[in-house]
Amino acid sequence: MSAYELCFFSSLHPSSVVISSPHFLRTAYAPQLGARLNISHTKLNVIGSAGNFGVYGTSAIWGRVIDARGPRIPFTSAFFLLLIGYSGIRLLYEHGLTHNENTLPSFTFLLLVACSLITGVGASAGGGSAINSTAKTFPDSARATAVGLVLSGFGLSAFLFSTVSRVLFPGNTSDFLLILALGTALPMILGFFFVRPIPLPHSGQQRGTSTSTSLDDGRRTSISDAERLMGPRAPLLQHGSLHPTVFDVEDEESEEGVDERIPTSTSSTSRFLSRRRALLMGDASLTNMFGTGLFKSSDFWLLFVIMSLLSGTGVVYINNVGSMSQVLYAKQNAKYDDIEASKWQTTQVSVISVMSCAGRIIIGLICDYGKRRFDIPRSASLILVSSLFFISQVAAANIGNIHNLWIPSAILGLANGSMFTLFATMCSVWFGMPHFAENYGYLQIAPIFAGNLFSVIFGRNLDAHDTGSSPHILGPPRCSLGKECYVATLYLTMGACFLGIVLSAWACSRDREKLRKATAMAGSGES
Repeated sequence: MSAYELCFFSSLHPSSVVISSPHFLRTAYAPQLGARLNISHTKLNVIGSAGNFGVYGTSAIWGRVIDARGPRIPFTSAFFLLLIGYSGIRLLYEHGLTHNENTLPSFTFLLLVACSLITGVGASAGGGSAINSTAKTFPDSARATAVGLVLSGFGLSAFLFSTVSRVLFPGNTSDFLLILALGTALPMILGFFFVRPIPLPHSGQQRGTSTSTSLDDGRRTSISDAERLMGPRAPLLQHGSLHPTVFDVEDEESEEGVDERIPTSTSSTSRFLSRRRALLMGDASLTNMFGTGLFKSSDFWLLFVIMSLLSGTGVVYINNVGSMSQVLYAKQNAKYDDIEASKWQTTQVSVISVMSCAGRIIIGLICDYGKRRFDIPRSASLILVSSLFFISQVAAANIGNIHNLWIPSAILGLANGSMFTLFATMCSVWFGMPHFAENYGYLQIAPIFAGNLFSVIFGRNLDAHDTGSSPHILGPPRCSLGKECYVATLYLTMGACFLGIVLSAWACSRDREKLRKATAMAGSGES
């Protein structure tokens, strides 16, 4: 087995049980946790938001660690964090409420929030290591497909765990939490020993010996000169081995009054180079955006807002689909069966999981094939993914039968899985590979804003339809009005997804224009 195959297939295993843990897997036990500890839907969503914050809020920090030191430190941290986090939730669940307690004490609630946060931080560490190693191992022509295959495991894990829960532990949430603690932590050991980025082989061709770019002052600099300035490819995790780039720039969006000249030498080992200028040089792979230059890029903020809107929709649906299924089941069944309701709940998790896995693979294949065969920019897929999110919310708002809830769950899973592969690929294409883990970490902060806001609104909406009946350790949900318990929140997410479609179309248009200008300038330089 080659080094590439070893890195790829070993990345598949540990990653397959990481990222889905905080919100995919929470769906399988959150309603039972709320019923046993008498937690309102609003507080359940606060606990869920803590896990989401752990994943997305620490992704940039882990990204810097991974870029600088490699994946072993994050994998080690992930093992302990996931084991402690899920074990803590299980311990609090088993302890329950004492005989003289009707509500959960504030201290216990804070402990649940802390445990959820810890699981999110662990998921971010392990998942970021797997994604970064894969992205830096494969060339641009196959990167979206490779990243999609690794990310597919993140969705498929929820199917694995929900199936185990439904078959082996029906109604037994405590044992399910134990499986989560061990099943998410132990694979990190495999990642520690086998997952690492394999540097791409240096091309022996001197592609730029006869190709050159015309510059504003009439000077001509060949691409091979730029490659010599960038230096040979080196292991990306070696300290100080990041490709030196050609020149600093304050704002890549400035089309007027910017000196496009390329100096013949550089003293820095990590200079900023925007994608537009890399395209003008004839080699987009030289792109290296990071730090304050990244934050000054309107492309970054456009992707950030789109991802916040779409992932926020995904987070709120995945966090609450268990409650949605219980509400619909309760409306259709006067005699509430806990085990049967739990099966419908885990069915939604399984459907979302399988479709998320498929989406992460399919979008990678679409992106790579469209780019190679028809030269379609990967940004065009943003419109497709945004549209899938919108359709899922329209379907969910119009379905009031538990037997049909799988339809919006399937579409949402497909969209959510596609989104993560696509945005990881877009980050590598638009901002370069030298600082990929850190840049993608900053981009992954986006779900915190809309995701947490939508989740709290969803919880408050459910609580507002509370019939006032006291919950028991097990039993029917406190709202028995069917989809009316939550549909108002779906109208909100529907609007967010429509805005995402508009912004995606704008991003695609901007990207096409940027590529057109670079092509035109390259053509004028050759004439």
